[in-house]
Amino acid sequence: MEPKSISRLIVVCIFSLVCSLGLAQRVQGQTSDNPDTNPYTISLDVNQVVLDVTVQNRDGGFVSGLDKSNFQVYEDGRPQAIESFHHGDVPVTVGLIVDNSGSMRRKHSQVVVAALAFVQGSYPQDESFVVNFNEKTSFGLHTGEPFSNNISQLRNALIQTACAGQTALYDALAVGLQHLKNGHHDKKVLLVISDGGDNASQYNFQAVLTMAQQSNATIYTIGLYDPEDKDQNPKVLKRFAKISGGECFLPSSANEVINICQRIAKDIRNQYTIAYNPTNATRDGRYRPVKVAVRAPGHDKLLVRTREGYFAPSGTITSRQEADRSPEHVPSEEGTP
Repeated sequence: MEPKSISRLIVVCIFSLVCSLGLAQRVQGQTSDNPDTNPYTISLDVNQVVLDVTVQNRDGGFVSGLDKSNFQVYEDGRPQAIESFHHGDVPVTVGLIVDNSGSMRRKHSQVVVAALAFVQGSYPQDESFVVNFNEKTSFGLHTGEPFSNNISQLRNALIQTACAGQTALYDALAVGLQHLKNGHHDKKVLLVISDGGDNASQYNFQAVLTMAQQSNATIYTIGLYDPEDKDQNPKVLKRFAKISGGECFLPSSANEVINICQRIAKDIRNQYTIAYNPTNATRDGRYRPVKVAVRAPGHDKLLVRTREGYFAPSGTITSRQEADRSPEHVPSEEGTP
């Protein structure tokens, strides 16, 4: 694609994304069980489980206007009582994980388009960071700036690295998940742009999958491929998105990136956040599967996405953050993708 075409695509992408998000911000209400609380803060007990939930109709449209009575949470197949419910816009801590390996050289312009569009759609209260990676990982922002909401700074963080070398996707995901813990907002998101291949990481798939299962982050992935790519692995990108309640996108052309960025931004801003105190209070460090069901009059079949489960606290750990660090057991997988 010619540079002029890329520039026009970026402008169109940014314009359409900002317009759609601006409209959503004006019309979307703030609802909570406790209207006196700060709308940007969800007050939670340290033992509560928090789920960000996306609800869509059969046409893919986001379903708004639901309340707590429409939701039912199950843990290990047992119903749980919802203690906290919120639907509305809250600030987000966002990590952009961008593949700059040699295999992405032909697609680098598409990567920049996607990432810039997503950044342009952020709100002033959001905080973001960039992890660039090939066989090594590096933070895009200057040292001493762990997060930023400055568009120029984030743009520079995205375009400063040339595409070369091998691919350490798992290492980059590990760095991103770890850095999210330093964020100031309860709601956390990773956007990963890659071909899904990995041939240089010190971490392996299972280790990073466990880290993702420990995290509250929702992971969205965009896979960009060439037919000649030998290391491409879309199964990896699909898996990380699925276990976290996010979505994986595999566009066939740069033109699709605009709609993808709009969709991810809307998804983040239209989620329901619910929390519950598990009926199983045993501190066994085990992974517990979670399911959320939604029933709403006037709606037929609804698609519900949220993370697949969480690790219970273990031992004498007293905070959710500490509990997330060292689960004792990992659920079995049907092999590494």
